[in-house]
Amino acid sequence: MDADKYIPQRYPFKMTDRVIDILPGLSADAIKLLNINDWYFDNQSSDPKMPKPLAIEALAQTGACAILSMNQFAGKNVFFGGIKQATFKDAFRPGDILHLSVEMQRIIGNFGIGHGVIVRNHKVICTADLIFAVE
Repeated sequence: MDADKYIPQRYPFKMTDRVIDILPGLSADAIKLLNINDWYFDNQSSDPKMPKPLAIEALAQTGACAILSMNQFAGKNVFFGGIKQATFKDAFRPGDILHLSVEMQRIIGNFGIGHGVIVRNHKVICTADLIFAVE
């Protein structure tokens, strides 16, 4: 399924390639294939890496799909409100297939908190607690 149905981001700011599963208001899972031709790898050293803030943005876009799939938030905008905590265990490199998963821990009014995980080759390489605001 395509995230375009839920989030307004388009190239070059769309950080998910495909949404695999959505449980409205509960969770969302997506895939991101890192390609050497992605704009953020341009002019990098001999060891290109996806910038960590863009990996967090990929999680935020995945979480936004979980929120915007809820009937009461359909057609609204979700803003990334912040990071409570994030850990990175490895770099994100061209050729990586990232499995993005966000589980919403709580949604109160127009605010939500979700826990995001990025997995590569069955290993967790990033976790983050994210804050969302709906307008």
